[in-house]
Amino acid sequence: MDTYFNKPPHPSYSLNSLMIFPTKKHRAFSLLELLAVITILGFLASIILPRVTASAAAAKEKTCFHHRAQINAAVEIYALNNGALPNDLSDINTPDAFPEGIPNCPVSDVPYVLNPTTKRVLGHLGGGKSGGHPF
Repeated sequence: MDTYFNKPPHPSYSLNSLMIFPTKKHRAFSLLELLAVITILGFLASIILPRVTASAAAAKEKTCFHHRAQINAAVEIYALNNGALPNDLSDINTPDAFPEGIPNCPVSDVPYVLNPTTKRVLGHLGGGKSGGHPF
């Protein structure tokens, strides 16, 4: 007795002809894959951004410290050459000492000032490690 399951396959059918293959392969990302990539990038950004901003703040603090050291050294040189300390920073603003002019504080972006009693440059007045204290 010949049943449906015992029959051999029809000779015109083959395994490859029964499978459907697309003629063009569409290469695109699914929404889930894009969401996963965006989530990973957001996570990495949340780790990296605070470190970059902290590094920038620390660099500004160090630059302020070095500016103050350079200005205070120019004050000392002025005192050695003239026998007295300068009254104002404009007295030491020479092309030899500061070719581009006396820089502003990179933290607070205000000009440096001499403390009238100590004749030292004050740091930025907005806080931070040096917090406006004399050099």
